[in-house]
Amino acid sequence: MTDLQQELARVLLSEEEIQTRIKEMAAQIATDYAGVERIYMVGILKGAFIFMADLARYLRTNHVVDFIAVSSYGRKGVESGEVRLLMDLREPITDEHVLIVEDIVDSGKTIQYLNETFSGRQPASLKTVAFVQKEREHIPVSVDYLGFTIPDVWVVGYGLDYAERFRTLPYVAELKKEVYTK
Repeated sequence: MTDLQQELARVLLSEEEIQTRIKEMAAQIATDYAGVERIYMVGILKGAFIFMADLARYLRTNHVVDFIAVSSYGRKGVESGEVRLLMDLREPITDEHVLIVEDIVDSGKTIQYLNETFSGRQPASLKTVAFVQKEREHIPVSVDYLGFTIPDVWVVGYGLDYAERFRTLPYVAELKKEVYTK
């Protein structure tokens, strides 16, 4: 067992489960966007980069990718509640079919902030896709395409991190509580 694995409580989503679901999501998105010239995929850095790469590879519809960076977490990985745009899109999205690609919907504040921000830029359409959403009451947004619903625990892997660690694990695992409560 590696040092990283000793800090994990359990695997929640295997690599195989993840890839199967992403292929299904890509097929659904392609069906829903049939007839659209292209999809403008916007990945939220850093967490969504692995999910977005796989989704884009499986997507059989013309698309372009771009990235933004937002922050709603402090230095220790604790949610601050304030969402800030750190890096914006490289191109205007007016009249584009925009698909926001998020790694995790925790409180819903990031998706809510981006929906409001991007709606003002007059896209042709605006939808969201999230890899995982935590089982919580009162998340103020809905996601158009959702990969998995997971327990309300700290998760890492497949782009998700704790203090910039664990991001490149090919699966999603629960982090042991003692790791993030030190």
